[in-house]
Amino acid sequence: MTSSTSRTLADALTTGTVVLDGGMSNQLESAGHDLSDELWSARLLAERPEAIVEAHLGYFEAGADVAITSSYQATFEGFAKRGIPRERAAELLGLSVELAREAARRAHAKGVRRPLWVAASVGPYGAMLADGSEYRGRYGLSVAELERFHRPRLEVLAAAAPDVLALETVPDTDEARALLRAVRGLGVPAWLSYSVAGDRTRAGQPLEEAFALAADADEVIAVGVNCCAPEDVAGAVETAARVTGKPVVVYPNSGEVWDGRERAWSGRSSFTAEQVTGWETAGARLIGGCCRVGPGAIAGIAESLRG
Repeated sequence: MTSSTSRTLADALTTGTVVLDGGMSNQLESAGHDLSDELWSARLLAERPEAIVEAHLGYFEAGADVAITSSYQATFEGFAKRGIPRERAAELLGLSVELAREAARRAHAKGVRRPLWVAASVGPYGAMLADGSEYRGRYGLSVAELERFHRPRLEVLAAAAPDVLALETVPDTDEARALLRAVRGLGVPAWLSYSVAGDRTRAGQPLEEAFALAADADEVIAVGVNCCAPEDVAGAVETAARVTGKPVVVYPNSGEVWDGRERAWSGRSSFTAEQVTGWETAGARLIGGCCRVGPGAIAGIAESLRG
């Protein structure tokens, strides 16, 4: 059951384009929250859950149809490093979905009338390591080992009944294979979204090969890219649509560059709302933003797509 309607997200993708939200971290940081911890925004699930609701609500009010939960960096292993027991970690994972649902309820109470959905974020193994390896992949683990890492978290998130599982920022085909295995039988649809550089995954595999893995996966309702430069999106949309025949999901970064040594963003934004009409024409049906893309940009996307 969706947060506002019996119509599924998959149904919506057959008739139009759906607007995703923007970056969670920039919303929280702009509200004054320190995210320098290894748990990143997931730390606020325990410490400031109301802040997460407000961040989601800001995007719904800006025009987003889908809220992506704050569980990207939330894992049993990551919480364990902070002394959080497994039972409590499971509660926090489920809470991430409920907080997004609460934001949808508040949006409706404030007059938003369109359907709203919740996507449970499932970040890559490298996000748990918090060392930048999520942008390199090739962790030295087998597909089976990665599947064993992801499956317990996916089971907990699926039990919280999101509308879709967002398998996002995937850097290589090994992790994609593991995630596609891990979502089988959960009863919740998923999208698979790679982090890319040019026409290849972050680990260097051709996107045709990467997207093809999901072509016959019944659980996957959309395939695409996120957390990449806006300039990398157009080619990826064309390839994903051609290779899989599925709706395409895209939510790039602003175009600024993260400096890991200085722990700061540099450069200028190259993301414009006008780009999205070309992505839609090429086959994108879920369109939003990732890091450094805020409510203003999402409002521009919504205006462009809804005319």
